[in-house]
Amino acid sequence: MSIPRPRLRTLLITAAVTASASLSLIPLASAHTTPAAPKPTVVLVHGAFADASSWNGVVERLQHDGYPVIAPANPLRGLAEDSTYVASVLASVKGPVILVGHSYGGAVISQAAAGDPQVKALVYIAALVPDKGEKLSALSNKFPGTNELAPALRPVPFSNSDGTAGSDLYVDPTRFRAVFAADLPASQTVVMAAEQRPVATAAFASSATAAAWHTIPSWALVARQDEALGAPVERFEARRAHSHTIEINSSHVAMISHPGTVTHLIEDAATTTAP
Repeated sequence: MSIPRPRLRTLLITAAVTASASLSLIPLASAHTTPAAPKPTVVLVHGAFADASSWNGVVERLQHDGYPVIAPANPLRGLAEDSTYVASVLASVKGPVILVGHSYGGAVISQAAAGDPQVKALVYIAALVPDKGEKLSALSNKFPGTNELAPALRPVPFSNSDGTAGSDLYVDPTRFRAVFAADLPASQTVVMAAEQRPVATAAFASSATAAAWHTIPSWALVARQDEALGAPVERFEARRAHSHTIEINSSHVAMISHPGTVTHLIEDAATTTAP
């Protein structure tokens, strides 16, 4: 039996209105999706006898994963001067920061981050991690016979334009690979030895005036084959700071020989402390 045209028209309009009402009850996914929080800026601070290029492999990986990265030049003039400089770099960054230090750079970030609410995590890569009032030379020699750096150092005097003088420390190029980077090719370490940036002798005579790891969560990488600082002192520091710790078979320059592992540790710190 055919439906009269007026009734067919009414049925069609009713069906259309019902369908439209049903669709309006389905929430749009985009309206209920929380935008992802911006990733923190990772600030990488190098140590003595190195420069910011030592972080190249880590920087490339972090940038690939969407992290903003800054790797400033550590002046290597002394703990007070260097930490003040790094603190000024941190002040220029908007938003949360994951602060990473290698070797002497660990002492620098511990002091630079003190009282800075933007720093959400400290990451130590085969680093010095002094407590407040602790002298760097005393900490680095806490376990005698576990590192070979001191006998490999060569002082070179310098003069300033104001007439003051001092001395810089270099690693003897003939011992650079064995002490600093034994798991890298000799062809690479001979270039690193030639390009090393010296640290002022006064730096290791410095005592820390702050230790941000008391209030900021920390992560640490212990390099088992580290002949520059030594695994025993790195383990001691990590336990004292209650750091999230990993150990790997690496020389002192783990960020060069194991950039993927170092990147993973940094990203773990970033995701763990994310809001």
